[in-house]
Amino acid sequence: MNINDIRATFLEFFRNKEHKIVESAPMVIKNDPTLMFTNAGMNQFKDYFLGYNEAKDKRIANTQKCLRVSGKHNDLEEVGVDTYHHTMFEMLGNWSFGNYFKEEAIAWAWELLVDVYKLDKNRLYVTVFEGDEKDGVAIDQESINIWMKYIAEDRIIKASKKDNFWEMGDTGPCGPCSEIHVDIRNDDERAKVDGKSLVNADHPQVIEIWNLVFMQFNRKANGDLEELPAKHVDTGMGLERLAMVLQGKQSNYDTDLFQHLINHLEKLSGAAYGKTEETNIALRVIADHIRAISFSIADGQLPSNTGAGYVIRRILRRAVRYGYQTLNLKEPFLCDLVNSLVEIMGEAFPELKSQKELIEKVIREEEVSFFRTLETGLVRLNGLINTIHQRQLENSKVDAFLQGSDVFELYDTFGFPLDLTALIARENGLEIDNEGFQIELTKQKERSRAATAMESDDWVVLVADDVEEFVGYDILDTDVIITKYRKVKQKNKEFFQLVFNITPFYAEGGGQVGDKGYIESDTEKVQIFDTKKENNLIIHYANKLPDNLMAKFKAHVDHHKRRLTEANHSATHLLHHALREVLGTHVEQKGSLVNDEYLRFDFSHFSKVTDEELELIEDKVNAVINENVALNERRSVPMSVAEELGAMMLFGEKYGEVVRVIQFGNSVELCGGCHVNSTGEIRAIKIVSEGSVAAGIRRIEAITADKANEYFKERAHQYNEIADLLKKPQDLVAAVQELMDKNVKLSKEIEQLKKGQAQQLKSELKSKIQDRSGMNYLSAIVDLDGGSIKDICFQLKGEVDNLFAVIGGKDDDKATLSIVISDDLAKSKDWHAGNMVRDAAKFIQGGGGGQPFFATAGGKDASGLANAIKAVEDIVLN
Repeated sequence: MNINDIRATFLEFFRNKEHKIVESAPMVIKNDPTLMFTNAGMNQFKDYFLGYNEAKDKRIANTQKCLRVSGKHNDLEEVGVDTYHHTMFEMLGNWSFGNYFKEEAIAWAWELLVDVYKLDKNRLYVTVFEGDEKDGVAIDQESINIWMKYIAEDRIIKASKKDNFWEMGDTGPCGPCSEIHVDIRNDDERAKVDGKSLVNADHPQVIEIWNLVFMQFNRKANGDLEELPAKHVDTGMGLERLAMVLQGKQSNYDTDLFQHLINHLEKLSGAAYGKTEETNIALRVIADHIRAISFSIADGQLPSNTGAGYVIRRILRRAVRYGYQTLNLKEPFLCDLVNSLVEIMGEAFPELKSQKELIEKVIREEEVSFFRTLETGLVRLNGLINTIHQRQLENSKVDAFLQGSDVFELYDTFGFPLDLTALIARENGLEIDNEGFQIELTKQKERSRAATAMESDDWVVLVADDVEEFVGYDILDTDVIITKYRKVKQKNKEFFQLVFNITPFYAEGGGQVGDKGYIESDTEKVQIFDTKKENNLIIHYANKLPDNLMAKFKAHVDHHKRRLTEANHSATHLLHHALREVLGTHVEQKGSLVNDEYLRFDFSHFSKVTDEELELIEDKVNAVINENVALNERRSVPMSVAEELGAMMLFGEKYGEVVRVIQFGNSVELCGGCHVNSTGEIRAIKIVSEGSVAAGIRRIEAITADKANEYFKERAHQYNEIADLLKKPQDLVAAVQELMDKNVKLSKEIEQLKKGQAQQLKSELKSKIQDRSGMNYLSAIVDLDGGSIKDICFQLKGEVDNLFAVIGGKDDDKATLSIVISDDLAKSKDWHAGNMVRDAAKFIQGGGGGQPFFATAGGKDASGLANAIKAVEDIVLN
């Protein structure tokens, strides 16, 4: 069976078991502060396990795109080195939300593996949870009894909490699990060593193939376990590993999915898979990483320097490094691999097909940029090596080591892996300070953890309440009670998170920032400084707790900020529609930010938007604003109806069966955000910037309402001021142009005067050169800028042999110091102008440096020039 048949067979099996087949959630998570990427199939169903939402469908199955390269599940450095770790992988899963439990989950797993996929049952083993006294959880005898219906008792292995108790994280849903393992060794090896002894021993051919998790507990922040409101089933089976077993391979990378990509790379590089381990690793790394990169971009996450974007950039650069270092690929190559990926995965994941051009362009630009960075890094590395060699010539006792801090800089700034730096160092007779590098790497990880770490206490429940209703579309002030709260610590700050029974506060999402405001009772007032959503729970952030938590409160959203935010959000929809009208229907939203100050809109487009196009786009939006088009809001619309309405849907967003449709005239979008009642409330839009974010991605920033009004008032004020300065000419533009032309003419005349002055000064300085200690020596202080002095120094150096000159310069309140030395003189005396000027710069309260033959320094104390020159003289004349 090929990879597509294996996937389809799994889904069809569970469809016949009355499971609803749902689409994969986006791999990049946007509305969960606890996760950056989807790293398990159950992520999108957390609300059901926690009891925050009730599942409409009690039985579900799917294949989920997952990424494990950050946080607790970080496999990146193992990917490609072994044959079974991956960054992105597909997790086949079936779920029960309070419906069936262990009996059905075990029976169906056995039926699918043995009866449908035809696995040899004599190669299978199962593990069950042996219990844990500390947690007060007994052995999972129920699972043992069920398994004994299908498999011999001696193939049922009791395993520890480490292997057979699944937890979502430090807190949250958890429970015992039962894993199915398969032994794919050949018959001779199986005869020598019992496979049972190799289960959970990290043997590459005796592997876990399916994990059946029985969710029945919630882990609290204090470590205690409490029963969940209902029992659930959460299973996960890696498609890549399953394909390896079913296709009779010994490595995931030998399956048809990866071989399709590796074959492309072999043709591109001339390398052959299976010849050397070094080449094998490089081919595996690239074949794996192209999936993670491509799917992330398709889900709306571009490579960047922060957050999830940094993780994707790191994966991309790791792939490029292996191609550059091992396969000798010196030009962009990852982008050419996208087509092969689409060929084998495009049917199952149509977003790859529809986003193919964008994915290729983004990856190509990232590759070009990184190749430049690698070349710059090589220059930096060669400079470090040359410096060490120079010091060794001066002092044979200098250690032949690259410092750990320098090695880390190459790794962190230029993307050089440790082994590449070590290889180049060895080729130049040097070693690297590996211990120092590890210290710097640890420091960086600690800084990163400290920046994002958040400690949360357990929720303190005040009032039992199953549903928290959002009423903020219709009202901004309402009576509320606090149903639960918890204390949170982050970045050495302590604050509180509050949950209400109902709330008018909009939680950050869909690009729109969270609401601010306050709650008040008869006796006190507490500020709400942010509102976010976690696991479908609307959480209100406050710096303090109310004194009386059980009081009745009035919740007040900041009306002014909300109205301005609504104006920017609605304007974003109109802007999106106008962009598609002017530039073409290829334009799709790739990101947005909406607050009370401005709007930011990222969109797919492959060239700069011209000034004429921007003006037309702005005019179109303002025309709709002036028409005062009423909002047509449809809540709880079936997805099929929304599709018939032609509503815009965004890649990378997870929509439910029922959606909210926002329409202003011809602009129709799915959106959960807040909007004006009619476009006239936006008042006006002004585009203030347009630029590139990445290959094929442009960004527009714009202002509306109060900010647009302020913008126009300020521009009018500036216009009047300029007109007054120019005596109110009839044609202001012509008057400014005339002034600029005159300025250019005068600047050229001043430049000529300066050149003449410099030539005259050079002649005067040349006449002051003295023969001192066998050299032509010059020292002087002149009223001239540093650039002009530099020109004079190089002219003198070319005209006077054996020259040593130190010249101080005064230019307004700035001081400069320049040293020039003839090449032969510098070498014979072992003088270094850069070192000299660096030491002398302290007298002018500045700093500087340069080459052995010429160097400069700048400072803010011109009165110290004489002492600076004397310091240099003390070195060269004594």
